[in-house]
Amino acid sequence: MPFDARERIIVAVLWLGCALCPRGRAEDLPLSGVGSALDRGYFGLYNLDFAGAQKNFAAFQQLHPDDPVGPVSEAAGFLFSEFNRLGVLESQFYENDAAFAGRRKLSPDPTLRGQFMAAIGRAENLSHVRLAKDPKDQDALFALTLSAGLQADYAALIEKRNLASLHFTKQASASAQELLAVCHDCYDALLATGFSKYIIGSMAAPIRWLLRMGGLSADKQGGLADLQMTAEHGHYLAPFARVLLAIVYVREKNNSRALQLLAGLRRQFPANTLFPREIAHLQSER
Repeated sequence: MPFDARERIIVAVLWLGCALCPRGRAEDLPLSGVGSALDRGYFGLYNLDFAGAQKNFAAFQQLHPDDPVGPVSEAAGFLFSEFNRLGVLESQFYENDAAFAGRRKLSPDPTLRGQFMAAIGRAENLSHVRLAKDPKDQDALFALTLSAGLQADYAALIEKRNLASLHFTKQASASAQELLAVCHDCYDALLATGFSKYIIGSMAAPIRWLLRMGGLSADKQGGLADLQMTAEHGHYLAPFARVLLAIVYVREKNNSRALQLLAGLRRQFPANTLFPREIAHLQSER
């Protein structure tokens, strides 16, 4: 059966829908120049400083060559920069089903795709080596979750391979659940399931049933709770959880709450030009 817009939105924002490794729990991302190279890298991504982010991810990999979190973060940087170039990060892209279904055809950068897939391959290889020694290795589970989420979004939003994207989404959710089973306070793991549960829970009953049969959860209120938990207690992904909540509020016609979240993000990441544009867009609709 064909996929409708809501089904494609399930995977549309999972590029960062992943679990958090134990090196950052229950505290927000620190300011630029503070914290680990990973902290600085993700801060750079949220500020749209992709070159700076990749320098920090490379520095982390030099210090930790056997850690899969380094290359999978590098892959996230490649995909996030491509999404920014192609306009995928605009909230109008998701604000209703018609806007999503009517999105323009994208023209991916083949060189960047090669870099992205190479980083994914390194991360997955390192993860499997770690898991062979310790099936509960939290960094390996984090890397596999993020890897699957990144591939889900590349398939859905750039290649428009919807079946493939749902397959990767299921993989991301499974790895997130494995991590949560051994690390209950890895709050960013909830992002991997929260947004998809919300979207699936908003669908018509027959579609919810089919996707549940395929292993994807449908729980609208539970999904919102997961996103709120990550937004309040997450680390690398707390800002992204706030972005997703803003999208949810826009779809629920609650622009005032969306504006509150976006205003906070604008203060935290002043170099990000997307947040003021989205604020202006929402204010113009009042």
